Amino acid sequence: MSGFELSAVCRAPALDVFKLLHDPARFPDWWRGTERVEAEGGDITRYMSAWPDFAYPTTVSPSADAGCVVISCLISNIVHEWRIEPHADGCALRVRVELPEGEAAREGAQREEVGDSLRNLVKVAEAEAP
Repeated sequence: MSGFELSAVCRAPALDVFKLLHDPARFPDWWRGTERVEAEGGDITRYMSAWPDFAYPTTVSPSADAGCVVISCLISNIVHEWRIEPHADGCALRVRVELPEGEAAREGAQREEVGDSLRNLVKVAEAEAP
């Protein structure tokens, strides 16, 4: 298993960031390349702009107590663990990405996508903060 970790500081309150992270309907607002998300019952499907007709079944497992949201693609088995921690300026965000052996070659592309998404998440959260 390979992977990486990225972090950023956000001036928005942690709860506002958590709301963005755990709501799949908001993914297109900050997750680079996400065109749309369909959620029906407990089933979540992401559609990426590069492959708009290809469904990516996804799980979203929030834990407000732990300040964590785990988002996993059920096709690639790539896991994104988003953590929110206290910080004097608002909150600190840390995302840890785990790629299975079969996806290790995508680490560079994932690092770019997740880095852009982390910056977008901060930007959206700060713009919407009271």
